[in-house]
Amino acid sequence: MQSYKAKEDGRMIEEPEPGLVSVVITCYNHGRFLGEAIDSVRFQTWSPIEIIVVDDGSTDHTREVAGAYPEVRYVYQENQGLSAARNTGAAHSTGEFVVFLDADDWLFPDAIEYNVGELTENPDAVFVSGGYRMVDRNNTILYAVETPIEGEHYLRMLESNYIGMHATVMYRRWLFDTFRYDPSLRSCEDYDIYLQITRNYPVIHHTHQLAAYRLHTSNMSANTPVMLEMAKKALTRQEKDLKSEAERKAYKKGHKFWSDYFGWELLKRLRYDSDSPRMIPREVARKTLKKHQPFLYYRYRGMRELINIVKKVVPTFGQRWLHQAKFFPSFIPAVGKVATGDFRRVRPFSTEFGYDRGGPVDRYYIENFLRRHADLIKGRVLEIGDNSYTMQFGGDRVEKSDVLHVHSENPLATFVGDLSDAPQIPDNLFDCIILTQTLHLIYNMKGAVDTCMRILKPGGVLLLTVPGISHIDHDEWNENWLWSFTSGSLQRLLSEVFPKNQIEIKTHGNVFIATAFLYGMGVSEVTKYELDWTDPHYQVIITAKVVKPQ
Repeated sequence: MQSYKAKEDGRMIEEPEPGLVSVVITCYNHGRFLGEAIDSVRFQTWSPIEIIVVDDGSTDHTREVAGAYPEVRYVYQENQGLSAARNTGAAHSTGEFVVFLDADDWLFPDAIEYNVGELTENPDAVFVSGGYRMVDRNNTILYAVETPIEGEHYLRMLESNYIGMHATVMYRRWLFDTFRYDPSLRSCEDYDIYLQITRNYPVIHHTHQLAAYRLHTSNMSANTPVMLEMAKKALTRQEKDLKSEAERKAYKKGHKFWSDYFGWELLKRLRYDSDSPRMIPREVARKTLKKHQPFLYYRYRGMRELINIVKKVVPTFGQRWLHQAKFFPSFIPAVGKVATGDFRRVRPFSTEFGYDRGGPVDRYYIENFLRRHADLIKGRVLEIGDNSYTMQFGGDRVEKSDVLHVHSENPLATFVGDLSDAPQIPDNLFDCIILTQTLHLIYNMKGAVDTCMRILKPGGVLLLTVPGISHIDHDEWNENWLWSFTSGSLQRLLSEVFPKNQIEIKTHGNVFIATAFLYGMGVSEVTKYELDWTDPHYQVIITAKVVKPQ
């Protein structure tokens, strides 16, 4: 690792190397995430790449993490904020293209290659941006962000920041001979520079998934009052340069968008403090809401007063009726007033996982997971126990179907043995492994994952599901049911064998579905809306798509 001191004028030093992509990773006390961000750049499908870590005055182990990678260029500066850190990184970059990656996020393997291709095909465009995925602190995918934009990028940017995640943007490096991030902006410095650039130059946008944005307690985006103030400040700077009626309308629409978007976030946090990723003082939230969205503020005040009155004078059944009539956005019965109904019993409705009541709830998630990734079930495929999912979801894409079973009498078995110790299976053999609801029956889980890594071809895919909240089988698997999982435990297990940036984990379920599943209700007894609502605090099924590096 080489250490550099930034030039005071922050200017570029030399002509860029054609095709070289400079990835600037800015870090302030996010050393615990930094290694994952660096690895996501190291494992890119594009070459050449230079990695520059700008340490903005961290007091944690950021320097040591960066120092573990000889190819990383480490730049330290006293704490000046994200804008100054990005300016420093741009000044030290030597590539034809520049990408800014926050240390707590990471890039998908083809991100650089995809964006270089877009800029190569569109030589007039000065930057390209794309889609991304939101993940939680355990790397569980929450949802994808895909915003199609056909043209008129400056107008669309006046209306809102359609890019959302800065790591999806690839710039032509020469832009930073002219443009700088504004250190006076505490946030939304990216929105400010997008507005400046799109006003003057053509850009392009696509929805290909490029990166993961990790939500955690120290995200700047969690500070809603600051985000609202800075977004409107960046937008207001454009007012003096508006040249047409269309631009003025888009500008006005943008102010309304930011007031509405962050106004509703503030309202939600006032109502549900526990939903806030970072606790914001209620007085700050109230003042910001009153300033920017007085209608929502007075609606909130009025509703709070009305709810307090109703709670005092209306019986519980009356509150339920008001909730069903959507008079209140949510209803939580008072202590001692919960109507438990059919759930007030100590025995479940079924001990067959719901097979006798229309089918298991968990199979809905498992089969949807395989259906979403059906295009990966191809070539030579291994499944455990039987090959029903291989045939159902792979179809004609499957060239050879193999089955691993612990007992030789299984007529479908092409391999016999324990997945955690299977030397009889050759290395680099399978294009896909389907491992559904099996890992919890294997004591040596790490050994099973090691085997999957070994027998997958480079670029091969492991499609894995494990139980989270579940009762234990009453019959065949009773004695062998050894584990239950969380997204965090599965992430740690898989990360011991596979690169973190090759692992995509998602949770499925919520408190109602978890309860229904434990009681043995069948999938036909719950609604699609109830099934599709995801609350990562109640993980019924955890799924993982894992790719073996090339």
